[in-house]
Amino acid sequence: MSDSRTDAVEAHVEGLCLTLGPGAVLPGERELALRCGVSRMTVRHAIEHLMARRLVERRHGAGTFVRRPAHAQPLMATSFHEDMRRRGLTPSSRLLWWDMVIADLELAEHLEMPGGERVLRVCRVRLADDEPMTLETLHTPCARVPGLTGQDLDGQVSFYEILSSRYGRRISNGKQSVAPVVLDKREAELLGVPAGRPALRFVRTSRDQRGEVIERVESLARGDRYLIEVDIIPPGRTIR
Repeated sequence: MSDSRTDAVEAHVEGLCLTLGPGAVLPGERELALRCGVSRMTVRHAIEHLMARRLVERRHGAGTFVRRPAHAQPLMATSFHEDMRRRGLTPSSRLLWWDMVIADLELAEHLEMPGGERVLRVCRVRLADDEPMTLETLHTPCARVPGLTGQDLDGQVSFYEILSSRYGRRISNGKQSVAPVVLDKREAELLGVPAGRPALRFVRTSRDQRGEVIERVESLARGDRYLIEVDIIPPGRTIR
């Protein structure tokens, strides 16, 4: 339960959040206690209330920060670049590694291609305003994107834009699954959050206008940066 002193500290810190903006570090408990004329325990309770409201977050060894808003992710056939631009953010990618592998039976089935043929794999951290959003591994059949390498997908480039401009292929439809997961140490480090944080695991398979599968993507999205938007409709009706 809160009292008037806790409420006052909470209101003060909420005002600081609005002034400083997302990502800013807040003053420490001792300074806040002095400013508000209360005990550090009262400050701690106020911070806990703000954490529960998802306005601030604690980072071990670093302090308390103004929480960045989670950006809604509609389940639709748009690229990461297009989605981030719609939200007023600047998208980019940081290439981690890439290679070409021979498709085993399972991967060949997912990509609807003959087994034993080559597949381009590209692992990237996707960023918005230079902050990590997702950790993504792309698979695409080499025969359908001849000459493409991982280096082509580093920086401020979009795979979908390359598909369209270089290969005349446009994403037409696809299927995507979403599941909650917990980040391990390596994944969390790449995404800039502590290990054990919740995340969303997306697995997407997309087709182009020819009906051919052009990508299979597995990605981990930070749970504190993503929300999922889903249209709700009555039975018997369709979305236009």
